[in-house]
Amino acid sequence: MNLSFRTLLLGITLPLFLLDQISKWWIVLTFPEPGYGVRDIELTSWFHIIRVHNQGVAFGMGNGTAWAPLVFFFVPLLALAGIRYCWKKGVFHSKASRIAVSLLLAGIFGNFTDRLFQGFQLAEYAGESFWKRLSEGYVVDFISIWLPGFAKIMPSSQGWWPTFNVADSCICIAAGLLFFSGLTEEKKVSFAGK
Repeated sequence: MNLSFRTLLLGITLPLFLLDQISKWWIVLTFPEPGYGVRDIELTSWFHIIRVHNQGVAFGMGNGTAWAPLVFFFVPLLALAGIRYCWKKGVFHSKASRIAVSLLLAGIFGNFTDRLFQGFQLAEYAGESFWKRLSEGYVVDFISIWLPGFAKIMPSSQGWWPTFNVADSCICIAAGLLFFSGLTEEKKVSFAGK
């Protein structure tokens, strides 16, 4: 079954992008900005909803640095150009890789949208210039999960996985699908050569 780009965009990318944005805006409109009151809901002892601003990338790398907002503003644009190039070259020909691309697009668009608009929501920068507010853009993270044994890998975490969101989940699942679809393709090629 050949999944068209349009089918994937409308069936997977768009719904997940909307879920990501709706959940993040609910967090922004419900929880105070970090540093301005309680911003944590403990659903279970191992699952919390918490408002976190991340100007960096995975695991908060680059968070709070002057260069992160600029660099991570352009990285998604490069990723989108790379995906477009690979799609046109026929790199994503398996069903799994095409689904992975649609998930990846949902994640990229979701976090990029945050970087474009969330800086304008911060009360602290309300009177600042357009560029200053744009440069304060961040990704809204809110899912916090405690994992048994994770504290042994990262002692400073106390077992809590770095806070994430729907877009991050899409990107991680896409990475796994691309990895496994690559392995499957290699096996097909090696069996065909025998």
